[in-house]
Amino acid sequence: MNVNKLAFFLSVGFVLQSCEPEKSTSVFVVKNDLNVERSFETVELSKEFLADKDLNTIGIKDIETGKLQIVQLVDTNGDSIEDQLLFQPKLGPNSERRFEIVTATKEEQPTAPDYCYSRFIPERTDDYTWENDKVAFRMYGPTAQKMIEDSIPGGTLSSGVDAWLKKVEYPIINKWYEKNSIRAGAYHEDNGEGLDNFHVGSSRGVGGLAIKEDTTYYYSKNFTEWKTITTGPIRTSFYLKHKDWKAGEHQIQESKIISLDLGSNFSKFEISLEGSEHISVGLTLHEKDGVVTGDTNKGWVSYWEPHADSELGSAIIASKNYFIDYETYDTNITDLSNAYANLKAINDKVVYYAGFGWKESGQFKTKEAWEQHLNSVSEKINNPLIVRKE
Repeated sequence: MNVNKLAFFLSVGFVLQSCEPEKSTSVFVVKNDLNVERSFETVELSKEFLADKDLNTIGIKDIETGKLQIVQLVDTNGDSIEDQLLFQPKLGPNSERRFEIVTATKEEQPTAPDYCYSRFIPERTDDYTWENDKVAFRMYGPTAQKMIEDSIPGGTLSSGVDAWLKKVEYPIINKWYEKNSIRAGAYHEDNGEGLDNFHVGSSRGVGGLAIKEDTTYYYSKNFTEWKTITTGPIRTSFYLKHKDWKAGEHQIQESKIISLDLGSNFSKFEISLEGSEHISVGLTLHEKDGVVTGDTNKGWVSYWEPHADSELGSAIIASKNYFIDYETYDTNITDLSNAYANLKAINDKVVYYAGFGWKESGQFKTKEAWEQHLNSVSEKINNPLIVRKE
């Protein structure tokens, strides 16, 4: 893996806006320009913004309350030195809060459970699986692909994104895989925590990538390289790369960094792409008994469907910079019917969010509640929190 490319990806985040960039100060402001309360939105502070201090010895204090914030440190370039600090402030409508960079030992820092977790799963072929307190996902690696190509049972040939339907806050990945290793198929049963009963196959699942040339959609195969970047109380993120592939006559290079933050139903996909100026990101239509809706102006497409004895909403959201439009592709070929968000690449990069809400989890009871949430998430994506030094 190219570490420089990985570092380039991870530099994308909240824009740190400074009225006096040359001024060195330990106080900064986080501002909310929207007329809504905001929480569970992650602010990323670089080591440079924090005056190149040793991140292991600093804390972020809310000046109004005097309380230290929950933080997570991230090594963004793989050199074993933390160079990014994450935290999630809470802000009222049209408000701002002042924070101070202070000295704080590890013992003084407040702690929180590591709900944001991911790892490579060699014991179940070679999945990569990730979760937070709301949702869980997985994608499939090269061994699973080779098993299909060699006609070995148990493989999976897909670059689609699987959804694991959890209804508890605490992590379930290791528990479910352990249960499944003892009895194959055990995680397909709900024992109170949720289950894996979402079919992906060769579909796009929840957020798999495709490229449309003329009337045909082309896909990559399983990922071939992976690297865990971080796990913790606020975020998990990781890198995946796919073997070069063809979309019609175009040679495609595809890699991605996927992150999932505390409190969010949506994974963020930061795609590196060469060979195409556009992509289509899909939601599987399963039995085609649900409803596709969307809003081009707000940048989302959604599929709300009956799911077993419950209901499920899935969606793609992108900022106005990337979102073009959406469409429904309906075919009689198994697993290939998808709702697509059509997105443009900017400087060989595309950023989008893909996720779901399961009615059984108690988060979204109706299609209308789900779509209201999509509007809210879209508004926040297009109007990120503003961070500036005093």
